[in-house]
Amino acid sequence: MNSNSEQTIKQEVAVFGGGCFWCTDAVFTELSGVTNVVPGYAGGTLENPTYKDVCSGETGHAEVVKITFDPTKINFEQLLDVFFKTHDPTTLNRQGADVGTQYRSVIFFTSEEQEKSAKKIISKLNTEKEFSKKIITEVQKLPVFFEAEKYHDDYFKNNPQNSYCQFVIKPKVDKLKSIFSSFIEK
Repeated sequence: MNSNSEQTIKQEVAVFGGGCFWCTDAVFTELSGVTNVVPGYAGGTLENPTYKDVCSGETGHAEVVKITFDPTKINFEQLLDVFFKTHDPTTLNRQGADVGTQYRSVIFFTSEEQEKSAKKIISKLNTEKEFSKKIITEVQKLPVFFEAEKYHDDYFKNNPQNSYCQFVIKPKVDKLKSIFSSFIEK
């Protein structure tokens, strides 16, 4: 048996909501060490919500991405750094023109370590006044993740000429590439 087949890749999961999941999907898909990004919904009351349900603003769900990553290549705190620098964590229920509770800034932790890391980083960013206003990102235990409809997967990659992709998502991806070039998949 060769050493490659004996190696087990450790995978962890992070779940973030930072506005429209098309944006967060496009950003986190670029990162080295991220093995999968799935758009979905979390934090609401409706079982198996649809995009239409969540867009109504009445389900309590946030648009989120479930990020599977290899912590030996990129760790949770590095993902948090990308998360906070590629959306505005100081606005309540809004990212740009996207308004509603479904666009809130939220970290759904999957372990006590993630909860501690998220709260520690938020406290540090607030203390250092990294943003002109206080961070209002929610930190909650992941209740249930509901996968979004398949047409949301890789939306930016599959619809690069769409005006939303050009004017909203592309600048976020460009910012990511500018700030985090060492984290980008080569």
